[in-house]
Amino acid sequence: MNKLYKHSLKIDNRQTMIDITSIIEEDIKNSGVEEGIAIIYCPHTTAGITINENADPDVVRDLIYGFEKVYPTNDKNYKHFEGNSHAHMKSSTIGASQTLIINEGRLILGRWQDVYFCEFDGPRNRTFYVKIMEG
Repeated sequence: MNKLYKHSLKIDNRQTMIDITSIIEEDIKNSGVEEGIAIIYCPHTTAGITINENADPDVVRDLIYGFEKVYPTNDKNYKHFEGNSHAHMKSSTIGASQTLIINEGRLILGRWQDVYFCEFDGPRNRTFYVKIMEG
């Protein structure tokens, strides 16, 4: 059994990380899959999907801060006409997808882990997909 779920996000911030774990868990529940994998995919070149700590919100703040130091939003040497080169670099670093194991109908995540949609060029309306495959 394979199921594909499409989700929309309205993002108001320039850069943010949104916890989407509960959405993925609901998709798994609705799919009825007990054993398999879930692929979470972002079809945008200035956003991404990552797994990181869920206990301390300062981790998300620090990640965004660190990415901004490495890939600053404003750099006069960027040539891309849209002015969002920093977001493309951050997205490439994070990656467009994550693959997670489903066991006994639940995601296998570490105690302090959640799945995040990472926005680097907001505000925007975004989409992500959850593909659940049994096996």
